[in-house]
Amino acid sequence: MEADLTGFNIDAPRWDQRTFLGRVKHFLNITDPRTVFVSEQELDWAKVMVEKSRMGVVPPGTQVEQLLYAKKLYDSAFHPDTGEKMNVIGRMSFQLPGGMIITGFMLQFYRTMPAVIFWQWVNQSFNALVNYTNRNAASTISVRQMTLSYFTATTTAVATAVGMNMLTKKAPPLVGRWVPFAAVAAANCVNIPMMRQQELIQGICVKDRNENEIGHSRRAAAIGITQVVISRITMSAPGMILLPVVMERLEKLHFMQKVKVLHAPLQVMLCGYFLIFMVPVACGLFPQKCELPVSYLEPELQDTIKAKYGELEPYVYFNKGL
Repeated sequence: MEADLTGFNIDAPRWDQRTFLGRVKHFLNITDPRTVFVSEQELDWAKVMVEKSRMGVVPPGTQVEQLLYAKKLYDSAFHPDTGEKMNVIGRMSFQLPGGMIITGFMLQFYRTMPAVIFWQWVNQSFNALVNYTNRNAASTISVRQMTLSYFTATTTAVATAVGMNMLTKKAPPLVGRWVPFAAVAAANCVNIPMMRQQELIQGICVKDRNENEIGHSRRAAAIGITQVVISRITMSAPGMILLPVVMERLEKLHFMQKVKVLHAPLQVMLCGYFLIFMVPVACGLFPQKCELPVSYLEPELQDTIKAKYGELEPYVYFNKGL
């Protein structure tokens, strides 16, 4: 018996995006790390199914569950602005495997200067790719700007980590374990704005409720990028703040001192447990599709909207990125 797909909207979120819990469920679904291992053929099938569903021409016998699965794969692997397939490492679904390895090693190897420099460089290289992949793709960025952004963020992270390591040499060991988080937080405040500087310079594309482009707003870009910075810092905070406390106590245990070779794998695994929950929670702090009052926009853009819509369009909408 065929499923009734009358009224089914493939683009409608399964959960209410106006609530925090609804957004967490949404991102728990699309950041599922298992989607990283889905074949290219299956991802291409998902895109075809989503596009056919939008046109109302899904193959006979298609079930709602199939369309929901196709939507999950599509949302996890294809950019919401362009519909293009994103690189695997830059997808939010790769945050768990990528983030747990890098964060785990950053927290484990924080004592020597070469290790600090190397792992901060690896982390910022990873972050730069994630930031570029999940940007608002309506705003272009040149190779020169990307190179400058990457260099600035990496330098900031390394300089913060090295400087704080030197300042905390005589501090309690636990304080030294928190240095990687301070470096990551500082770098996020530089990496994301720099990687998306074009949005701050030229403005981010804002639309009406029917997805019609209205113009570009620098104020909207500033709000969106600020929210992304907060989300990224929140994503890493619990693991990088609480895990050092846990490891500090575990490493004092007699049996742990006998198996020092297992400290790094254990720390990586524990980072993974934190990220399982923190990736969807952090992504769900703010709606991906932001709603902004027209009154907050630049005066010239307000005039354009009022001339076109009058008072009928009190809000504009934009994709803040992730």
